[in-house]
Amino acid sequence: MLRIQENMQILSNLTSKFPTFLLTGIPGLESVHAWISIPFCCLYAIALSGNSMILFVIITQQSLHEPMYYFLSMLSAADLGLAISTMSTTLGILWFDATEVNLDTCIIQMFFLHGFTVIESGVLVAMAFDRYVAICDPLRYTTILTNSRIIQMSLLMIIRSVVLIVPLLLLLKPLYFCRENVLSHSYCYHPDVIKLACSDTQANSICGLIDLILTTGVDTPCIILSYILIIRCVLSIASPEERHKVFSTCVSHIGAVAIFYIPMMSLSLVHRYGPSAPKVVHSMMANIYLLFPPVLNPIIYSVKTKQIRKAILSLLLAKQ
Repeated sequence: MLRIQENMQILSNLTSKFPTFLLTGIPGLESVHAWISIPFCCLYAIALSGNSMILFVIITQQSLHEPMYYFLSMLSAADLGLAISTMSTTLGILWFDATEVNLDTCIIQMFFLHGFTVIESGVLVAMAFDRYVAICDPLRYTTILTNSRIIQMSLLMIIRSVVLIVPLLLLLKPLYFCRENVLSHSYCYHPDVIKLACSDTQANSICGLIDLILTTGVDTPCIILSYILIIRCVLSIASPEERHKVFSTCVSHIGAVAIFYIPMMSLSLVHRYGPSAPKVVHSMMANIYLLFPPVLNPIIYSVKTKQIRKAILSLLLAKQ
């Protein structure tokens, strides 16, 4: 009888609707987490300062109050949200070995993490449409992309994000977790959490698939279609110099698309088809997925966009 009670106690400890998850830093390198935190701090500092600077110059410089730069400010805001949503748990692990997180905290983090990811994907589509209109129908550019239409597009991105992410996260609440609740990353990631559930996750999987179709499944073809139409328009231009000039206006956006979608798809593939991959691979892919876009986007747009570069330089020189 005593043995049965002990087994029941163990089962009740393992099976819970209110579990505590353990986040993972860099597997195998726990003894040097303090040193590893230095490059992470630098990357977060670059992400926060770079995106804040772009937001500031676009807001304060009247010459940048154009559709292209409005969309760039949305991209910077989404990148700021992505960086901030994981900074506390990542640095908490590296500095203080603070690995424990409860389900509610996980859900809150995932709301912002996945929410800003969906918003950024939508912004990249809007930027592709902006480039298409600017190149293929320049005479109607200002009449198509009016301020009111840009506001409508931004609201649509936010509403889509909330409508898709909230049901996905609410479906986590009824689940039971009965395994060793160790997550693969330094933050809560929905596919990672789902793998630890012991109850039926079919509804979660269906909802996740619907979200994937309505985000990446819609946004990626829209971006590809925009560039097919852009290439068709550019090839009709006789002068090679003009073709090069027109294509150069798309370089920054193509770079932003690549550094957003490639790591995201790579991380999804690692989760789906690479369960036997070393834990350090999961950890590195997860950090690349979240840190690359916020760090590289401000650098790409500052280097490749003349107006942004001039505005930043004038702002920095004015303070000296």
